[in-house]
Amino acid sequence: MLDLNELEEDWDDPDEEKEEQEAPALAERMRMTLGKKQDPLRIDKFLMNCVEGATRNKIQQALEEGLIIVNDKAVKPNYKVKPLDEIVVFETRRMQLQEIVPEPLPLNIAYEDDDVLVINKAAGMVVHPGCGNYSGTLVNGISWYLQQENINTEDLTRVGLVHRIDKDTSGLVVVAKSEKAMSDLAAQFKKHTVHRRYIALVWGDFEEQEGTIEGHVGRNLRFRKIMDVFPDGDHGKHAITHFKVLERFNYVTLIELKLETGRTHQIRVHMKHKGHPLFNDSTYGGDRIVKGTVFAKYKQFVENCFKILPRHALHAKELGFTHPTSRQWIQFDSELPADMQEVIEKWRTYTGGMTRQLREQLNG
Repeated sequence: MLDLNELEEDWDDPDEEKEEQEAPALAERMRMTLGKKQDPLRIDKFLMNCVEGATRNKIQQALEEGLIIVNDKAVKPNYKVKPLDEIVVFETRRMQLQEIVPEPLPLNIAYEDDDVLVINKAAGMVVHPGCGNYSGTLVNGISWYLQQENINTEDLTRVGLVHRIDKDTSGLVVVAKSEKAMSDLAAQFKKHTVHRRYIALVWGDFEEQEGTIEGHVGRNLRFRKIMDVFPDGDHGKHAITHFKVLERFNYVTLIELKLETGRTHQIRVHMKHKGHPLFNDSTYGGDRIVKGTVFAKYKQFVENCFKILPRHALHAKELGFTHPTSRQWIQFDSELPADMQEVIEKWRTYTGGMTRQLREQLNG
């Protein structure tokens, strides 16, 4: 029988501060078709009677997260089951801390003291081990690095990770080196007092110079491994992303984004919802020509850009927070990675120039 306690970690992270992270792997855990004489009963009450160890609260959380579907659709806790309903329960799978094997991996450390470690993560590196990625992740490298300093990583939740970014997103992440620092930083993320500034190249020319995108982010009701925006708030969790145009290239736009919340794939799914998917984001439709001409020369230009930047164009450029011990504000800036810089320069050359001051600002 399914034990919904296995899912609690994914539901109950502080304010779901899993900043732009890889969507946790899903696996079908239980499937049932109800009998022809099934009495109408609220689905949360029904599942309490057939799922071992389940509580009503956890079942309701699973329903809100779209981990329980009926007849291929997400339903609310007050949905009443009926004869011949097909119910599918999903679970998230994540490696346990004790399964993490320390590995000596290259880490680009931007800052370190007795409390925190700030790392500039390279694109292509998975942050946390999971299905299909059991080694070579940032956590494997962090675990090995901290052990060299005689820090017992078994005492650290998720080996000190307070937040995460996607595999193909480059940029800054902070790691706590003590339980005290971990608790303090987690509280800052929950209160939305952490400064996070991203740079992205997106398809299309924004009508506005700056603005805010609001829309609940949750799992797509049909394709469970990707996220979607639900403007009416019936599904998912509240998400806010602020954006500002830095430079326009007619067919694509260079923007900065600041997160007020930290939902799974928030920037990527908000940009798709806005009609401006990230350049070369294969998950959300940015790996094809979204805007532009039909001329062969233009198509070849875009394909060349895709080859230079074989990932979505998103970089976590700035990260700032209150130091957990000194209580002083500290902030870090990282240079745009070479692949993004090269593609931006190609678009700049293709469509026109840019002020030297802005170029210097973007490149740190």
